[in-house]
Amino acid sequence: MQLREPANRVSPRAKPYWALSSGLGWLTVIAIQLALVIFIDDTPWWRWTALGLSVVGLVVGVLVQPPIRYRIHRWEVTPTAVYTQSGWISTARRVAPISRVQTVDTSRSGLQRVFGLSSVSVTTASSAGTMTIDCLDASVADELVEHLTVVTEQSRDDAT
Repeated sequence: MQLREPANRVSPRAKPYWALSSGLGWLTVIAIQLALVIFIDDTPWWRWTALGLSVVGLVVGVLVQPPIRYRIHRWEVTPTAVYTQSGWISTARRVAPISRVQTVDTSRSGLQRVFGLSSVSVTTASSAGTMTIDCLDASVADELVEHLTVVTEQSRDDAT
């Protein structure tokens, strides 16, 4: 039996958020590489190659990665489980029974705030660690946390 994809997509604003986040990272790397190329007299060929690969990384990170991630990143909460799917080169799926949920948290980085996004972290009684649903609209994240809080309080099972 094949596990179906979770029903809900992340916010469409995740695409420009991921593009900007990736772009800022690659531009930092490229700036350092350019400084090395400009200020070092005898620049070896591999430094130019690394710079070229970083430019390719920038293009992929800004233009290719965000729409792929948007198609893959999904989430769903059912009466019995929290289900996430994430990735862009490889895909990770996690399912956690509601009865195993211990804490639910919301976080917003500075860049996420600019885009009106939030992340919801669900800590479970599992060695696999915390499940994170990134790039939700802030209002959706707040509603999800409230919903999960109510549902987990009603669960009769012990989350240990």
